[in-house]
Amino acid sequence: MDAIPTIWTYDWVPEGPRGFVRDLRLRWAAEEAGLAYAIRTVPFRGREANHLDAQPFGQVPFLEDGEVRLFESGACLLHLAGKDERLMPRDPVAAADTLQWVMAALNSIEMVSVPWWFLTMSGQADNPLGAWLDKRLGQLEAVLAGREWLAAGRFTVADLVMADVLRVRKVRERGDRPATEAYLARILERPAFRKAHADQLAHFRAADPSP
Repeated sequence: MDAIPTIWTYDWVPEGPRGFVRDLRLRWAAEEAGLAYAIRTVPFRGREANHLDAQPFGQVPFLEDGEVRLFESGACLLHLAGKDERLMPRDPVAAADTLQWVMAALNSIEMVSVPWWFLTMSGQADNPLGAWLDKRLGQLEAVLAGREWLAAGRFTVADLVMADVLRVRKVRERGDRPATEAYLARILERPAFRKAHADQLAHFRAADPSP
């Protein structure tokens, strides 16, 4: 019997990042595709140096699947998506459409939203990335106003990763974007997301110190 994919995450994180640690993306993808998977952990304490052999930047998630070893959530997602056409269509045109929107989520949206969020959390009154983020979110709103899904005319891994980037509360609250909100509402009600999210919360909660 073939080994099932193993998703690596932290053994525990504080309350704030729970539900947003990026192993959620891999859990969600596996749930959407009906793939069995295992969860293993590295310690949160000492996280910047305790698993550099598997993830050279000291982050999570990383993935093991037989002889395949991958880090970076985008790379791991594309590997899992290659296992099931529910995540990545087999038609080459639809697959290319899906791939470009995965890259757009990571490189055109998240590449702006994450540093914007860090500057916001630092208390910087005049965030210089605000105008850039608003422009990108407005451009995406225009796309979503004309379609239900990003690629291939149906839900794909591109929607999974885009929704995970957009669901951060401060990003959602920035401006009035009804098409984006409707898009997120559709995706975040999916049973696979709800299960993956609940499982991650339970995983970290189980490791809380006893009162």
